[in-house]
Amino acid sequence: MFELSLMCPQDRVETLSDALEALDALSVSIEDADAQTDAEQALFGEPGLPAPKGGWQRSRMRALFTTELMAKDAASLLVAQDFFAECQFLGISDVPDQDWVRLTQSQFAPVDVTPDFWIVPTWHEPPAQARIIIRLDPGLAFGTGTHPTTRMCLRWIARHGRGMGQPAASNPLGRVLDYGCGSGILAIGAAKYGALDIDAVDIDAAAVESTRLNAQANDVNLRVGLPDQATGRYQTVLANILATPLKVLAPLLCSHVAPGGSLVMAGILERQADELKAAYAHHASLTVADSEEGWVLMTARL
Repeated sequence: MFELSLMCPQDRVETLSDALEALDALSVSIEDADAQTDAEQALFGEPGLPAPKGGWQRSRMRALFTTELMAKDAASLLVAQDFFAECQFLGISDVPDQDWVRLTQSQFAPVDVTPDFWIVPTWHEPPAQARIIIRLDPGLAFGTGTHPTTRMCLRWIARHGRGMGQPAASNPLGRVLDYGCGSGILAIGAAKYGALDIDAVDIDAAAVESTRLNAQANDVNLRVGLPDQATGRYQTVLANILATPLKVLAPLLCSHVAPGGSLVMAGILERQADELKAAYAHHASLTVADSEEGWVLMTARL
């Protein structure tokens, strides 16, 4: 493969991307040309806030082509266009063949939730100390165990679920709802810690399918579907989403918690904790149960 490199201002990125796609580029990547310098600028804001900028002041674009001739022809055609004004052709380079699957896999290692509870990609052997394991590969749906919000939810499950050596009939988590299940990792974690009656729901069809496949890979039984599948009351309601939808969902989520049951929520920044307490004040008394890297886990007993 051969890589064509270009430099362009913010207002030409979309036009050049469309042109490269039309010229049969295998892929197009865009990065801040000023990254790692004093001119580097943030493109994404905190969750729930608008992006500080619509794009980088200067972007470096890299397009992959099957042959060197295709890359050269693409460069010649682009340079001749009026919209290429203020853009710059940086060159064409040979990209050596690599085992891209193995290279991608090498970026994902087992993640520890507790000393004996681990999330392990299928291509890794479990660590010797792992007693409870979730097999999970990176996919389209959120929730691979690397984000603090996911780890905090799983730690809560590990603390409150059926521990090693407890009788099978013991099920402290009771009936479980994972609302906004993403990859299904929380529902699978609940199953690993003794829950037998679990609903995992999401508005995203890709997440529903991802959860179904991950449940099969972990040999656990879940009922997976869209949110209207969640019915009745649950002893444990898990929701790892973001603060804004959690506020909107306050009446719904609380209506699903059985008397004496637990509501467990994440996706909340530390500075948003008071907003969540206020949003849930008429339904439940939220407290911060855990924190990590600027994120908090909030829980309530109804």
